[in-house]
Amino acid sequence: MWWYCQSIGTNYSLSYAWIHSTSVPFKSTWFSYGLVVGLGKKKGRLCCCSNHPQPTEGVVGEPFSRRWVLNKFFQVVATIPLQRLYHSVEATTASTVDQLNSQKPAWKPLNVPTQSLLFDVDMDSDSHGWLIGANGSILETHDGGEHWEPRTFGFLRMDDEINYRFESISCHGNEGWIVGKPPILLHTQNGGKDWERIPLSSKLPGEPVLITAIGPHRAELATNAGAIYTTDNGGKNWKALVKETIDATLNRTTSSGVTGASYYTGSVISITRDCNGYYLAISSRGNFYVTWHPGQEYWTPHPRDSSRRIQSMGFVQNDAHQGLWMANNGGFLGFSPPHPNMDTVSSIPFQRVDIRTGGYGILDVAFHEQKKNEVWASVGSGILYRSLDGGKHWEKDPWLDHLGNVLYRIKFVKNSGFILGAKGTLLRYDG
Repeated sequence: MWWYCQSIGTNYSLSYAWIHSTSVPFKSTWFSYGLVVGLGKKKGRLCCCSNHPQPTEGVVGEPFSRRWVLNKFFQVVATIPLQRLYHSVEATTASTVDQLNSQKPAWKPLNVPTQSLLFDVDMDSDSHGWLIGANGSILETHDGGEHWEPRTFGFLRMDDEINYRFESISCHGNEGWIVGKPPILLHTQNGGKDWERIPLSSKLPGEPVLITAIGPHRAELATNAGAIYTTDNGGKNWKALVKETIDATLNRTTSSGVTGASYYTGSVISITRDCNGYYLAISSRGNFYVTWHPGQEYWTPHPRDSSRRIQSMGFVQNDAHQGLWMANNGGFLGFSPPHPNMDTVSSIPFQRVDIRTGGYGILDVAFHEQKKNEVWASVGSGILYRSLDGGKHWEKDPWLDHLGNVLYRIKFVKNSGFILGAKGTLLRYDG
């Protein structure tokens, strides 16, 4: 058996495609087994399969025109009995369906009793955890995230609670912390049976956007102005880890050559912490980013290495020593080398990867905690991409093509994984 292909031009698109793999008698044995046709704008591509000896160049003849390919294509189609064509299509469809059914979807959509935007999730054990979001949404699970039940705070009135947007939650054993907007800080020491509200100073620089439980009665709080505080007595007292906000740092280092620093509006659009206490934040306009790690007194600004604005950033495997990832507008994604230099005001190089999102922006990237080479990326319009080699090569997840809602965050915690999105969208990792 052999295949013969004739193509004209180098930049053609497959406007039509058809494959028939059963024996079809035709005037010329050249078409006696099968035919595949792909047509471009002006010329065509013809691939023929035959059980007969390969024809010589004289039989092949001149290059095929678009009209010639179309004529031959429909001539072959016309010779196929309808019954045979039906069975061929039925067999092909059944094979495809069996192949899809044999694969297990990696993410399972869950029914959550809220239509609010979901921001964060955390588990204090393999079975028990919390889910928070806008409009005062807080939900609890006792079965590993399979089912969720709404909860309320006794010290907040119902009409007051709906005005809060809970954005970050972190648990350590039975101890849990929640921050949100308008500025609010909540704390529990008994697995959420009782919550207390910890007062925040009116002089707090910015609004709290990230809370991280780092041990018994210990936590770190970060604001959208770049202030970082730590407590070791359950929130009674707080100590500043950074001497000044990002705004003050930029005013002091405007001569450093950081592109876009003069457009800084005084807040960041996202702030992330890794397992070692390193922080990464993106300016509100996406012009540059800043980093901080324990031992530094000030934030360190870095210019982006692309003309495209930064959309999202994070740490590879939640560890700054493993590197950083950066997503730019237009669906561009890059990874830095391990151990990037975050101590100097300079651009960190990022190696771009071919993810092919079709121009949709990348909202979040997350690494599986146990399967280190498995990486997931959420793209606009509720699309997911997966990489099984640490982010070098990507493929689109076919199971969530028609989800519809935007997926903002991917988070792996304990032995579970969750994807949070708009309109109460929640997916649980089942891979």
